[in-house]
Amino acid sequence: MKKLFIPFQQLSKSTVTILAGGQVAIALVLWQACSNGLIPQPLKVADAFLQLLGSKTLLDNLLTSIGLTVQALLYSIAITLVFAYLSVIPFFSAVAHFLVKCRYLTLTGLIFIFTLLTQNGSQLKLSLLIFGMVPFFVTSLLSIITNMNKQEYDLCKTLGYNNWQTLYETVIIGKAGNVLEILQQNFAIAWLMITLVEGLNMSEGGIGAMMIKYNKYNNLAYVLALQLIIFLLGLCFDCLLGVLRKWLFPYTR
Repeated sequence: MKKLFIPFQQLSKSTVTILAGGQVAIALVLWQACSNGLIPQPLKVADAFLQLLGSKTLLDNLLTSIGLTVQALLYSIAITLVFAYLSVIPFFSAVAHFLVKCRYLTLTGLIFIFTLLTQNGSQLKLSLLIFGMVPFFVTSLLSIITNMNKQEYDLCKTLGYNNWQTLYETVIIGKAGNVLEILQQNFAIAWLMITLVEGLNMSEGGIGAMMIKYNKYNNLAYVLALQLIIFLLGLCFDCLLGVLRKWLFPYTR
């Protein structure tokens, strides 16, 4: 028991599992005790969760949300790679660093502009997701590039590589494993934003549209059940990206 309260102690997997299970049980007991007429009890949320899992509506909306998220991730990582790789060229460096500062722009004030620039609701949602993710992707990748060991560049010079060959070997190829790591770390941003952007145009469905409809009628049990589904799916995607990264780049283990 003393190890649980001492910094830097290593615990066995079984101990960690028991500890996590106990903490979850305590949280559920506190939730049950603090529930009132407005906050649904855990059993009601569990019942709503099971009913949602057995409905075809949830599957259709989940596929819509996942498709939009994956599409936005692919576009975002492509844009990020272009600007991050070009950042080592002085002419493009300012543009890349400007994208980093765009992290502080809020979507609320820009929705109207994106509405004017896009042709339909699908493009609007995709554009907002991309705009929300790219600055964080660029920030993470630029941090890796700028903190690279100088010896990596010196080695390429010793081997007689020119500047373009050095860029290819040290940044593009050498940091390919970090791209998936960045994608894994920042995937939560896309998954967090999906409910926001889907609320702007609910005609195409999506888990965000479902949540807004349930919230409109104060059906909080289903709202919390959807939150639980989003949380579990996010954990699954995070695990999948981690496994994919270790499989494609074994040296990152």
